[in-house]
Amino acid sequence: MPTPLPDTPELLLSLGTATGLGLLVGLQREWAKNRVAGIRTFALLTLFGALTGLLGNAYGSWVLAAGFIAFACIVVLGSWVRESKRAPGSGLATEMAMLVMFATGIIAMMGERLLAVMIAGGVMALLQSKKALHTMVRHFGEEDLRAIARLVLVGLVILPALPNREMGYLGVLNPFAIWLIVVLIVGISLAAYMAEKYLGGSKGAALAGVLGGLVSSTATTASSARRSKISSAGGLSLAAMALIASAVAFVRLLAEVMIVATDHIRELLPPLVAMMFWVGLIAAVAHRLAENADSEPVDEHPPSELKHAVMLGLLYAVVLVLVAHTRQHSSASGLYMAAFLSGLPDMSAITLSTSRLVNTGHLETSVAWRMILVGGMANLCFKMFFVIALGSRTYIKHALLGLLLSVAGGGAILAFWP
Repeated sequence: MPTPLPDTPELLLSLGTATGLGLLVGLQREWAKNRVAGIRTFALLTLFGALTGLLGNAYGSWVLAAGFIAFACIVVLGSWVRESKRAPGSGLATEMAMLVMFATGIIAMMGERLLAVMIAGGVMALLQSKKALHTMVRHFGEEDLRAIARLVLVGLVILPALPNREMGYLGVLNPFAIWLIVVLIVGISLAAYMAEKYLGGSKGAALAGVLGGLVSSTATTASSARRSKISSAGGLSLAAMALIASAVAFVRLLAEVMIVATDHIRELLPPLVAMMFWVGLIAAVAHRLAENADSEPVDEHPPSELKHAVMLGLLYAVVLVLVAHTRQHSSASGLYMAAFLSGLPDMSAITLSTSRLVNTGHLETSVAWRMILVGGMANLCFKMFFVIALGSRTYIKHALLGLLLSVAGGGAILAFWP
């Protein structure tokens, strides 16, 4: 009797990871001379390997041996393809698709028909996307690939190897979380460069700002400020990108409140929504001005942010230690000072902890939303440091004005909201 397959979500995650890794390696091999396998073939090859392992667990090690034999035959066929000098672009996608579909048929017979349908659909989409994938790859240069390789190194090689636990002074230094800031800065810089390369300056910066705000608006601000120094133009577009990221961060803040303090959203949300709209309005005006000014960053080369990202990661760790030290030695009644200090590096910590206290009845809603807002304003002030320290003159002028107006709006809400 064959061993039952794992749950479908776990299967899809494993198969998706294998396919993604194949696409990643295949992207690099597209640039190799006299290549046998390209981006689609590597994706199919790793997918076939995953399916072989899956079936090997179910039916025994003979399936793995058969898979290796099939793979060896494909390698021999690839050598023949290279020696026979077939037309450029001829690869082994069809042959690999046949192997994948063979394994998919076995999975269907094991009762996993939905999984088999999804795999077959993915194979069809991958085969049909030949022109689109190859066109995308040809837009990449060698420097772009080196930038992607740097991101892979810091995000997929170094990051998983770091301990994900609190340690060090006052137990606030988490190596995984600190290095994650480095990964975010490198990744957001590369994503912004790619978006601007394909979509144009202001539109690409806007998209990068939205994505960066969902991940880390602080890292997005640091990245955009640094890029403004090395770009010959586009300070206004990059400033708009940072402001858009801050606006999106407040959207994320609202979502966190709604999830954690569901029963108190009527009291907590209105002033926070007002702050979100105010920051969003400022970001929208900055983006509109950038479009009208036709101010586009003109990076001819992808950003090399690793050195500066590491320095910013170390700065982030120093801030965490200073915040923890100050909070430990401050009076217990200084709730708003604690909120301000907690919000400096990131808004999520004070938002989640305060919302949890409200939900458990340990904190009044009128105090809670003010603490959350103070934390958000502190984070805006923290971003000003990166703007001034790393940005170009044009970038500082627009980004700093937008952040100051945002903080002023938050102050007005604190002062006048009933």
